[in-house]
Amino acid sequence: MNVVTKRRDYSITGSEKKVASEKGLVSAEWYTCPIPRKRLKQLMKRKDGPAIRDTLIWFGLLIISGILAYLSWGTWWAIPAFVLYGILYMTPADSRWHECGHGTAFKTPWMNEAVYQIASFMSLRPATPSRWSHTRHHTDTIIVGSDPEIIAPRPPVWRIIVMEIFHLYGGPKSLMRVVIHCFGKLDKEEGEYMPESEQRKTCWESRIWILIFAAIIAWCISMRSILPAMLIGLPTFYGSALTILLGITQHLGLKEDVLDHRLNSRTFYTNRIIGFLYWNMNYHIEHHMFPMVPYHALPDLHEEMKADCPQARPSFRAALKETLAAMLKQNKDPDYVIISTIPDTANPYRYGSEVKEPVPREGTSNG
Repeated sequence: MNVVTKRRDYSITGSEKKVASEKGLVSAEWYTCPIPRKRLKQLMKRKDGPAIRDTLIWFGLLIISGILAYLSWGTWWAIPAFVLYGILYMTPADSRWHECGHGTAFKTPWMNEAVYQIASFMSLRPATPSRWSHTRHHTDTIIVGSDPEIIAPRPPVWRIIVMEIFHLYGGPKSLMRVVIHCFGKLDKEEGEYMPESEQRKTCWESRIWILIFAAIIAWCISMRSILPAMLIGLPTFYGSALTILLGITQHLGLKEDVLDHRLNSRTFYTNRIIGFLYWNMNYHIEHHMFPMVPYHALPDLHEEMKADCPQARPSFRAALKETLAAMLKQNKDPDYVIISTIPDTANPYRYGSEVKEPVPREGTSNG
């Protein structure tokens, strides 16, 4: 006899919202690894230097790759040139949007805001609403019915994930939001996490975006070429493959509805290139547990936490392989999740429900 599993409602305006609240999972107290207060204060210290350096390198690489793409236009060399440009455009824009949105990348506030606004446009995330969306994501991380940034449900909808390789699902939705923002309106979900006082700012940001898009279109028409759009705007779509692959490793395949980031977030080691593009967001347990620690201090934070956390996956490839394998298993069993073993030195997992679940220790099996 086949058992039919009802798909949960992952929207933040549906029935799961009330269920999460009744379980005490909304705006709840989360587990944090024990770190001496003095050491944590050192790790939270903000600096302008690392972010200025990395931003100049990023823009320098963008200019160089953009020139190569421009010079190769009309030849077969344009394909690898624009692939490189697209990756350098979208992947760092996504991570810079994220870190500057926290206000931790730079010590100087206006620098955070300037890079945040630029990166928001480049990654096609309406700046003010996405700031509030991400705040909710950190408050209620992977709490179904309250977190607006859960990338995929269980079981996964593969059509959407494949579309997101070229940002063809989230991108059009963001563009539609920009349009309605111009008229001073928010969509239903945005009204759940964003204060009404921010609506005017959202409206003006979107109008500026529309003017930029109009200028790019006019430029293309005057040149009788899509080349301007290939350099500004379209890279958000054709350069998004690495962004979505990194994004799905953050939480997918792990537990939902828990109050312990060791259960719902994934940390992995990677090389310096990915680390630069991703701005150390591969240390994702660390970032979620202590979001006010700047990106440049996350490797040091990892060293402080690792005796209390699951072992980091050895590479991006290993993390991606684990994520995709779990998602494939969820096609048949939506309840399947990976629960990694923790060291004997670690505190027990905090599941955040009345159900007592076993704590996998070293020497026992996962999942």
